[in-house]
Amino acid sequence: MVIAVASGKGGTGKTMVAVSLALAASEEKTGFRPLLLDCDVEEPNAGLFLDPDYSLHRETGVLVPEVDEDKCTYCGKCAEVCVWNAIAVAGSKTLVFRDMCHGCASCMLVCPEKAIKEILHVTGKIEGGTASSVDFARGVMNIGQAMPVPTISSLLKEYLPREREGLVIIDAPPGTSCPVVEAVSRSDYVVLVTEPTPFGLHDLKAAVDVVVNQLGIQTGVIINRDGIGDMKVEEYCNSENLPILARIPMDRNIAEVLSEGIPLIQGYPEYGKVFLDILNRIRKEMSQ
Repeated sequence: MVIAVASGKGGTGKTMVAVSLALAASEEKTGFRPLLLDCDVEEPNAGLFLDPDYSLHRETGVLVPEVDEDKCTYCGKCAEVCVWNAIAVAGSKTLVFRDMCHGCASCMLVCPEKAIKEILHVTGKIEGGTASSVDFARGVMNIGQAMPVPTISSLLKEYLPREREGLVIIDAPPGTSCPVVEAVSRSDYVVLVTEPTPFGLHDLKAAVDVVVNQLGIQTGVIINRDGIGDMKVEEYCNSENLPILARIPMDRNIAEVLSEGIPLIQGYPEYGKVFLDILNRIRKEMSQ
């Protein structure tokens, strides 16, 4: 089973939940080590709680066009077909803007002179290995790059084959844009982490619209920092028939433990049962 942990906004405690679910699952003795994939490739921080040993390091990126000027006749067909404006013809020069290219290969396919080939434009890397009782992998974007999706896609392709057994936890990027869709689209269940504030409610609604209404993935909610704000998040969940899987209180002691890089269920072992209960509830809902 693949469970994605997502949030409509950053800073809700999404990574804390993802790490806690993975570590809790490692105590179940199912015969399979849980796999945690950090798909928040712009700011991958799950590894800070796990101190993993990486055995795999591989560059990832986008296949972008390279133009053979000796063959090019500057007809402009490549520029006409590119909806991203990543290639342009100016006089007797064909310009390629690699950071705007989405790797669709349309320019190469329409070139009448076969003057275009694809080369890898490196935009990030994936790293994988082990961390105590779980398997762990992450994607890391290179500084200055604008598109997280190729790195996320490479990570999922490497570590999420259809036949994999055992539990997979995906720490998705925050928000509701393309990186989130890429990260959660192959999941069986999505846990949305929110907080009981007006900002939390606003962004929870946006996340529900994407995950539930558009992608059709079964979803539950964890309310973090419970005790602040108001009851409107809970009222919204009830109105949308979204199960509230758990409430984690607003507690300075929790914040202090996390700030030291200690996973929640190691700093406070009593939370181990909380996250095991969440996993069991998800399994029960999936079986109905």
